[in-house]
Amino acid sequence: MAATSRPPSFAVPESQPPMGLRERKKLKTRVAIRQATYRLIQEQGYEATTIEQIAEAAEVSQSTVFRYFATKEDIVLTDEYDPVMEAVLRSRPLDEPPLESLRLMMREALTSFATAEDEELRQRTRLMVEIPAIRSRMTETMSDTAKVLSQVLADRTGRSADDLRIRVFIAAVLGALREVTLYWGEHGQEGDLITMVDEALIALEGGLRL
Repeated sequence: MAATSRPPSFAVPESQPPMGLRERKKLKTRVAIRQATYRLIQEQGYEATTIEQIAEAAEVSQSTVFRYFATKEDIVLTDEYDPVMEAVLRSRPLDEPPLESLRLMMREALTSFATAEDEELRQRTRLMVEIPAIRSRMTETMSDTAKVLSQVLADRTGRSADDLRIRVFIAAVLGALREVTLYWGEHGQEGDLITMVDEALIALEGGLRL
């Protein structure tokens, strides 16, 4: 993504405070590392790209890379959207059905990502399909997103964030997102990913029937 304090076209609620200088510097470093990684992978492939090369291309130390990202897979998978997704989800009307709120938030997030970083989205999806380590790590990183979204629904419903129904609810939504994204990647990225995710979540609203 571009080195901005927030994804450029995402409608963030006005109540969200602007980032401080320290946060902006951290974001700029994360983005520089991620952009360098994608550029190197595009040029020479995933396996041939090393942390040492990434650090040099991003003009940071290897220890800085590891301070921001635990693994090379995390560099590929990490973005800046979780805090914004949380803010947008919290801004949805309290009387709106939770699944509808999540669906509309997800549509807005994907639209913003596809508009601002279409090639990064496509490259990331290709790597999810082609590299087993990235696909495996994706499941783990989604758990962080699940915790963020679960807390929002917990606050809305008066339940605990660890409530089993909330965990299953969020897992179903993120599982649908994961499978649609992989399907899109496995089929040559044909069709509109945003519409496919939207339709999958609408299908969840109708219940799991074939």
